[in-house]
Amino acid sequence: MSVRRTDSLGGRAAIVGIGATEFSKDSGRSELKLAVEAVRAALDDAGLTPADVDGLVTFTMDTSPEITVAQAAGMGELSFFSRIHYGGGAACATVQQAALAVASGVADVVVCYRAFNERSGRRFGSGVQHREPTAEGTALGWNLPFGLLTPASWVAMAAQRYLHTYNLTPEAFGHVAVTDRRHAARNPAAYFYKKPITLADHAASRWIVEPLRLLDCCQETDGGQAIVVTSAERARDLPRPPAVIIAAAQGAGRAQEQMTSFYRDGLTGLPEMDVVARQLWRTSGLAPADIDVGILYDHFTPFVLMQLEEFGFCGAGEAADFVADDALPLNTHGGQLGEAYLHGMNGIAEAVRQIRGTSVNQIPGAARTLVTAGTGVPTSGLILGTDGG
Repeated sequence: MSVRRTDSLGGRAAIVGIGATEFSKDSGRSELKLAVEAVRAALDDAGLTPADVDGLVTFTMDTSPEITVAQAAGMGELSFFSRIHYGGGAACATVQQAALAVASGVADVVVCYRAFNERSGRRFGSGVQHREPTAEGTALGWNLPFGLLTPASWVAMAAQRYLHTYNLTPEAFGHVAVTDRRHAARNPAAYFYKKPITLADHAASRWIVEPLRLLDCCQETDGGQAIVVTSAERARDLPRPPAVIIAAAQGAGRAQEQMTSFYRDGLTGLPEMDVVARQLWRTSGLAPADIDVGILYDHFTPFVLMQLEEFGFCGAGEAADFVADDALPLNTHGGQLGEAYLHGMNGIAEAVRQIRGTSVNQIPGAARTLVTAGTGVPTSGLILGTDGG
């Protein structure tokens, strides 16, 4: 999709299956096994078989190659396989890639997947331990020597500026954490099931990197999640109500880096998400008032507030009050703070459940869901609905 004009993808593809493993801190099995379990569960949910699949999409960070997953899951020939870069920013773009393949006739049934042992294996929260020399890594070289070693430290720079600019305190971030954990407390699949928190709990949690506290930071999770995409026409013959892909977009801003875009004109927004927002609104013809549920990527609470402002749900500096007022049902699965950190793929699954009417925190009459992927990096987003318009 061009950032200058509307595209024609909307309404031509749909999500027809979702499947996941349990979310844990120690899966006890390989990432490949997690991926295959999630893929098979998603296909079962869609009423399809491995033999129906001719396309696979995953993240560049996934350790299970498409051909290996195809072989282990019992699939046959593939006519399409793709990987998306930039960590959590890839989540919604995997569905966009699948939809593009289906809409163009390159593939009929495409499965998007992400699986990792992010708690018991590689722990992203531990920061940069080793990195092969790349042009991309050069930007980190300006920050690592000064102690900015972890994702939390990179986000803290922008978070501190946000609070200063709008004369806020860290309690502003607590509203996101409390909302997520309230929903997670009612979600049996969530790690923090039956464990809501209060603003006082948030304020009492230990500092990670000021102004971020422990409860501002997402979990580390072992697990897998898969999404099945096919044409809107075929979706009508499958057993589950389809979640039609009304619009899909990717976005990278000017002077974009991975989590360390500190040399932009300002640090209080997310220009990459602004690109996504403009594309989604333009193509869908929708506006913030048309969205029934927001599933916003919540690796760190400050970036949820900035996303709400980039999408136009509220004005700059107003998102904390917007969340506190429950003006938009937000992260009804518990988010990555409360349910699981699956690089945003579990958020897509929750958006599908809202469209189907099967969420444990169902919003009555939900017909339009907005889903976003990782922020601070080149990112992506989706609008899903009960139909193509």
